[in-house]
Amino acid sequence: MSFFLEKEKTSSTPYVLIDESKNYMKFEGMSFHENTAEFFRDIVEWLRGYLSSDYSSFTFDSKMEYFNSSTIKILYDMFDAMNDSAGSGKTITVNWYVDEDDELLIELCEDIEEDYENLTINMIMA
Repeated sequence: MSFFLEKEKTSSTPYVLIDESKNYMKFEGMSFHENTAEFFRDIVEWLRGYLSSDYSSFTFDSKMEYFNSSTIKILYDMFDAMNDSAGSGKTITVNWYVDEDDELLIELCEDIEEDYENLTINMIMA
């Protein structure tokens, strides 16, 4: 049975959708929760297990508008794991939706593109 998780967004946490049957994960909104590590713990654990399974492709959509430094650390940990898995022949696509006026987020996406050569990263201007 495939894993499915949906968490509604709050004023300090993003909407999260994980649909393993579709090889898909999505974050949308803001993330500046007081205990970011706790909020993302189950998500990161699932992702690590999923990435070690027998899958061929995976897509992560991010429509994150704002996030704190704790969230960035978790995202980079997730990208590290995805990049390692993609390096072993898996196809992983990251679609990052950004406001065309958000220079900081655009710069972050460009940095991620440079840092993670095994991932297909699409910066989509909204």
